[in-house]
Amino acid sequence: MMTFSGPLRLAALLLCLALSACSESPPSSGFAGLGEQADAGEFAQPAPGDRLRFPEDFGPHPRHRIEWWYLTANLTTDQGEPLGLQWTQFRQALVPRDADAPAPAADRWPMEAGWMAHAAVSFREQHGFAEKLARGDIGQAGATTEPFNVWLDDWQLQALDEGQWRLQVSGEGWSYDLRLTLDGEPVAHGNQGFSAKSASGEGSMYFSLVDLAIAGEVTLNGEAHRVSGQGWFDREWSSQFLKAGQQGWDWFALHLASGDKLMAFRLREDDGDYLSGTWITSDREVIPLGPEALILAADEYRDTAEGEVPVRWRIRVPGQDADLTVATPPGRYWNDGLFPYWESPVSVSGSHQGEGYMELTGY
Repeated sequence: MMTFSGPLRLAALLLCLALSACSESPPSSGFAGLGEQADAGEFAQPAPGDRLRFPEDFGPHPRHRIEWWYLTANLTTDQGEPLGLQWTQFRQALVPRDADAPAPAADRWPMEAGWMAHAAVSFREQHGFAEKLARGDIGQAGATTEPFNVWLDDWQLQALDEGQWRLQVSGEGWSYDLRLTLDGEPVAHGNQGFSAKSASGEGSMYFSLVDLAIAGEVTLNGEAHRVSGQGWFDREWSSQFLKAGQQGWDWFALHLASGDKLMAFRLREDDGDYLSGTWITSDREVIPLGPEALILAADEYRDTAEGEVPVRWRIRVPGQDADLTVATPPGRYWNDGLFPYWESPVSVSGSHQGEGYMELTGY
């Protein structure tokens, strides 16, 4: 909801504005106004050597400045038509807080964190998007670890029985109510969960659930569709934003018919791109991909009112004999929030067949 699935700069910018929108006195200095609340050094920052912990890391990380929960899904209706879904919830802190520290009293209308959620449905070349903003610590939005629950107003991802989640979201003219069945252990990206975002070492903690079976109902303009398929869930948190000179990123999460999976991203920089990824074999071996093990190149663009967007890519992973063509279906897949970005289902051909999702920012 790299997504990255975990989009550091985009989420930070959006949440900064969200906090301003929820505040009686918005920070006049915009992004720089965050520094008036807490120095970046006061927040915890992931680093190589940090390790993931479960189930704790499914819940919130109040010592860190920013984090998100992110789901994409490639589904099929009971009529055999493809349908794509996306949901993301972000938290950005103005003040760090120890995990075991009590939250400020809601009746004080605290201003220590802001929340934002995005959701989208892509069907028959049409793309619907919705965005919600909320102030933290007043009950309107939040996350808990046990039981696992992430919510903003009536949008909610919650644990049900063991290995089962439910996601409920509604937008203008559409809604979905889905059951997610979890299979397999979380996949740690990068160095056992620390995912570098530049050659100079900035990064985040990042893991995914890559084997989600999804079933439920999607309602579009009053018509209910039974759907089923597969999904990809990302968790990511950090206290650093993208460094100067990074204009945006291209992120992919791919389910291949062979049973293999691929997460790959490219951060576009003034002095050269930074690439990283993870190959997950059909028998669940996790293989980190450094910049030298991955080749991403756009080879077709689509003109839109917002600008030109790369909609077909060639992705090569030589170590896995993978030479993939990744293509967006016809349509316009801009998430038209405070800062628009592109997010679409994709098909995979070439050495492997498959499907997945692509997120593009900075275009």
